[in-house]
Amino acid sequence: MTIAPIWIIFGVIALASWLVQSTLQSRFKKYSRIPLRNGMTGKDVAEKMLRDNGVYDVRVISVRGQLTDHYNPLNKTINLSEPVYDTNSVAAAAVAAHETGHAIQHAMGYAPLKMRSALVPVISVSSKWMTWVLLAGIIFLQTFPALIWIGIAMFAMTTLFSFVTLPVEKNASNRAIRWLDSAGITDGSNQAQAVDALRWAGYTYVVAALGSLAILLHYIMLAMGNRR
Repeated sequence: MTIAPIWIIFGVIALASWLVQSTLQSRFKKYSRIPLRNGMTGKDVAEKMLRDNGVYDVRVISVRGQLTDHYNPLNKTINLSEPVYDTNSVAAAAVAAHETGHAIQHAMGYAPLKMRSALVPVISVSSKWMTWVLLAGIIFLQTFPALIWIGIAMFAMTTLFSFVTLPVEKNASNRAIRWLDSAGITDGSNQAQAVDALRWAGYTYVVAALGSLAILLHYIMLAMGNRR
């Protein structure tokens, strides 16, 4: 593959990322204005989902920012952003249930989540140094070609992490969607909106994984081209 097609791929992925992010923000803004009939906030939704699934050692706390929601397995906390934590809306319920899905995965020993957690220390080291190693590898491509392969190996770990993340996020969303429906948190008038919100959130991980793979292939072709 020549350089031109690679940059076309990068452009397509960048455009897809922009479209997904724009649509995601638009959908969440729209669904944040639609209240749940039961009046439950994101915090209420997360706490009820934990109880319904027999998980009692996880705390639900509020964090600053927007779309900063996450589950921390180290201290067993569901961290909900301020617009989700104390807001009664379809979007808040969907996000809270999704993050709670990760807590349930952790409690049940969900294999892909365990694999992703095991990769975190490696990714932490790789992310810190891989940019510098790859840059040095490009500079010294002719004199020390092995260096760029070290950088490629480090970048490959981050790409692997991106793809391992996909089933983790998909499973958390599926758990959230099923529970929101079965617990009566959402109903026929807004269940589809919760599904749509989580679907677009999931697309961000797909685009990120594909982008990481494209960059990895670019570096591999660069290194292999040096052998000619």
